[in-house]
Amino acid sequence: MKGSIITASFVMGCLSGYFGLLPTFIVRNNATEYVLYLLMFLVGVSIGGDRKLSDIAHTVSPKMLWIPAATITGTLAFSALAGLCMSRWSIPECMAVGSGFAYYSLSSILITRLKETSVGTDMAAELGTIALMANIIREITTLLLAPLIAKYFGKLAPICAGGATTMDTTLPVIIRYSGKDMTMIAVFHGITVDLSVPFLVSFFCSL
Repeated sequence: MKGSIITASFVMGCLSGYFGLLPTFIVRNNATEYVLYLLMFLVGVSIGGDRKLSDIAHTVSPKMLWIPAATITGTLAFSALAGLCMSRWSIPECMAVGSGFAYYSLSSILITRLKETSVGTDMAAELGTIALMANIIREITTLLLAPLIAKYFGKLAPICAGGATTMDTTLPVIIRYSGKDMTMIAVFHGITVDLSVPFLVSFFCSL
């Protein structure tokens, strides 16, 4: 039921934006960013009010590095597999796209700029657009399918699916469907994966 509500809300948002049904100041002033800040504040209130917060904090350990490592390894492996199935784009280029880990704004800009000299402006812009769409889809998929991902693949699965977004945009759904005990892991995971984006994207673009 809740998954349907999330999906319906997303579709309504897309239609409202496409047909210009919302006041222009909402779009121009990037109101969604402020809504995100409010959402994160409410998440913080919920976490801070939990008397078990100290127990959650104690779960942070070096072993948690295995989670972002699994996310990075799995993403790059399947990105390379996608590269094997494509003739237009090479394996390193597909891996550069995957290295965005849902951080679409940074990865798309980096790829466009870094690939200009090797493939030309038009091709670089096209690859950057692919990175933008692929990483947006990854974030949206996590937001919409988090209940099913957690149910069938375990509590850590939505964290891996969310990539770099688990420290912000996808954190609320992860807390909702994986549990508050996953909060610190999700934040740690998001920060770690987030930091890897510029290095991995730059590396694969250079190949």
